[in-house]
Amino acid sequence: MGTHSQKQEEHAFKKIEKDIRNDRLGNPLFFYGREQYLIRWAISALVEKYVNPSTKDMDFSKPDPKSMTLDTLIQQCETLPFLSTKRVVLIEDFLLFAGEKLKGFPEEGEEGLIEYLKNVPKDCVLIFTASSADKRRKLYKTIQSVGSCYEFDGLDETLLRGLIEKRLRQGGKWARPNIIGEMIQLSGYYDKETDYTLYHLENDISKVIALCDGDEIKREDIKGGITGNGETYVFDLIDAVSLGNKEEAFSLLNNLLTSGVSAHKLLALVCSQFETILMVKEMKEDGLQYDQIKDFLGIHEFRIKRAVSFANHYTLAQLRNALNRAFQVDDSIKSGLMDAKLALEMLIATI
Repeated sequence: MGTHSQKQEEHAFKKIEKDIRNDRLGNPLFFYGREQYLIRWAISALVEKYVNPSTKDMDFSKPDPKSMTLDTLIQQCETLPFLSTKRVVLIEDFLLFAGEKLKGFPEEGEEGLIEYLKNVPKDCVLIFTASSADKRRKLYKTIQSVGSCYEFDGLDETLLRGLIEKRLRQGGKWARPNIIGEMIQLSGYYDKETDYTLYHLENDISKVIALCDGDEIKREDIKGGITGNGETYVFDLIDAVSLGNKEEAFSLLNNLLTSGVSAHKLLALVCSQFETILMVKEMKEDGLQYDQIKDFLGIHEFRIKRAVSFANHYTLAQLRNALNRAFQVDDSIKSGLMDAKLALEMLIATI
């Protein structure tokens, strides 16, 4: 079967949706990437397509990769389906794809696995999953050659908005486009080095739906329901400072610290945000547009817009001074000269 490596523009979850519908799937399959939520969805879609619900216990198998050997894997795949169109064998978190070792697959065992993957029975769908993949390994290249690889990375804004709208409809709710935009912004889904995924978003949307009294999601509903991450709320803190709302800024600082975000991490995030704001301010003054800034910095438009809104309240000199103060406070904390919480409060007071 042809390769389905996700070097293409189309997202894996749209591509596999079409491939399932049109029976264009390779065998074996390998799913990996940031969005384990979408991987779970793809597995469910495959099981629904091929496995008879009444014989799922017999025709859908999930052997433990830590105790599995090549022989047991072959036995699972060679077992004929009972009343299903195909038998589905799922190997989750298969560490060999990331170059890690597995007890049941010494080097010669891995070579045997690679050979077997070229001859998986047609009445069995063999699926591997992992959080990441070393694409240089022979194992990856083999599945890419004889089967299909799908990288489930983060969704672009169009797909993410569509998913949120669909989930709200399922909960009997709807929201205006600007409110959905605020949900995305508050979630921090596009923040640098974020650990916020669709699993978190699913939980947050459930909370938003529960908080909403009417049919329409309002701003107060999302403020109470979206947890976001530290980086998102640091921007809120900086926004409050820029508008002169020092009391709100101190309240946000206290909430972040009591929620478990360490003072060291918080200060690192503040420094990172100021660096972003300063760079955005410089580029805007040089006449660059949003898309050019986004391409250069490699960050999402939401973060650029927030940085611009803050930068508009300050001159370049004031921003450079604020960043220098943040670095000085960081040094004072690391060297033990100041208590971390007090140092952060002093920084907010002087920006």
